[in-house]
Order: sequence, then structure tokens, then C-alpha cells
Amino acid sequence: MLWKMFKQRIWKYIAIGFAWVVSLGGVVVLMSFIEIKKSEVVCKDVKIYIPGNQYFIDKQEVDHILKVSSHNLIGRKMENINIHNLEKKLNANPFVENAKVYADMDGIIYIEIGQRQPMLRIMNQFDQDFYVDQHGLKLPLSINFTAQVIAANGFIEEPFGGKVDTLHTLLAREVFKTADFIMKDSLWTAQIAQIYVNQAHEIELIPRVGNQRILLGNADSLAIKFNNLKVFYKQALPQVGWDAYKIINLKYANQVVGVKNDMKKDSAKNKTAASDSTKLKKDTSLIKN
Repeated sequence: MLWKMFKQRIWKYIAIGFAWVVSLGGVVVLMSFIEIKKSEVVCKDVKIYIPGNQYFIDKQEVDHILKVSSHNLIGRKMENINIHNLEKKLNANPFVENAKVYADMDGIIYIEIGQRQPMLRIMNQFDQDFYVDQHGLKLPLSINFTAQVIAANGFIEEPFGGKVDTLHTLLAREVFKTADFIMKDSLWTAQIAQIYVNQAHEIELIPRVGNQRILLGNADSLAIKFNNLKVFYKQALPQVGWDAYKIINLKYANQVVGVKNDMKKDSAKNKTAASDSTKLKKDTSLIKN
């Protein structure tokens, strides 16, 4: 009885082993078949996908980089095309954040490109002009497309070497932080037209509505400063008009300081008492000089 059970167990193991050998043999044969077929496949087409609506790099530029139209790819055997090298060439372009290249067994090469997304354009004091993307990386301008982003100029000492690079100066990082805050809010995106860095290296905002300069100072406490500005717009300006102030100072955390236009001072004398008593929310007071 024991011998019979032992023989059954032996045959079971033999059957399992034989099944594994057959399976592995099948895989080897299949892989060999695939390799043989792959060596015979010729590139028939290159399909390029560039999502989004800002085309800093277009299909024509991809064609130029990979020489698709000159039949550098189409017509060649797939085994002679280095997919990794194609990705490397595309990722070397400053406007490409990531590139993915792959092929199927029918000889079609697929290229998917993710573009860098600029959110700030800086014109520094050395007359250099460049973008900064959403990650805070500097990019050159494009001959294909001009991004509709907020611009910053003035006494900005941030250098640009013509290639993708990080921001080197604290002031440039504060300008980027300010632009990032503005671009993420539809109200401020619509209202703030430009960022200016004055000679004292303080950040000023140039509005689309009104002739005043908005003195931000630095990029600390942006949520508080912009909320104070919103309250100032709602409570103070309707009483005196959009052109009553030449400077709106947000540098101080607990108040908004409005500096009147000289031409408006005389005509506003009768309104001084009323406007001086204006109070902003959250204990933020309005002061006018």
C-alpha cells in the first residue's frame, strides 16, 4: 500500500516536471518566433502625440529632431532603431518635460511628448528674456509660440544661460512664488497685468484696472496680503474712485496703506473724514497719506 502511494507521488512529480519543461519550451519557441518576426519588421509610420494647446514644440520640430521626413526612421528595420536614443534626443529639447517612445509589432513608432508649462516671463536688468515653468525652471523663449503668462521686469538680477536651469537668486524665487499665487487665482490673473521689481528690490504689482502701483514688498504671507487687497477694493475704492491712490502698500501684515494722488487730494478733502474712518475686515485698517 505504501509502495503504491509512493509510486503515485513519483508519477505526479514527473508529470508536473514534464509540464514545466513543455511550457518553458513553448515560451522559448514563442520568443524565438517574436525575435525572428521583429528582425523582419520595418518601420512603416511615426505617430506623434503632443497634448495641450500650447505648442512650444510641434510635430514639425519633432520631425526635424528625429529626421522622420528624410526617412531616417521610416523604411528602416525596427531592430536597427534605438528607441532609447530617440527618447534621449527629444528630452534634450528645453521645451520637453518628458518624452515616451515605443513601437508595436506592426512597425508603428509612437511618440508622446509632455511639454513644459511656463507660468512667468522674466525680463532681467541685463536685457535677457526667458520663461519660468511651473517647477521654477528657466526656459528660453520659443519661435513657435508665445505663452500668455504674467510678465516680470525691473531690477531683476537673475541671469540666464540659454538653457533649462533653476532660479539662482532669492528675489527671482520670490517673484516666481508671487506669479504662481496670481496664476492660480482667476481673480488676480484677470486683475494683475505685470510684476515689477523696483530699485529697492521690492515687488510691485501693476493692475489692469486703476493707475496705482501695488507695493507687495516680498512674497511672505501672500494669502493675507492679497485678501487685504481684495477687501480694500471692495470697501475703500468704491468710496473714493479707482484713481484716488497712486500707491497701495500691502507690505504690512495688519494694514493697507493708501498714498493719495496729488491731483486728487484737493478734490477729496470733503471726503477725508468718511474715507479715513473706513475699516477693513480682520482688524486691517486703511491709512491714507
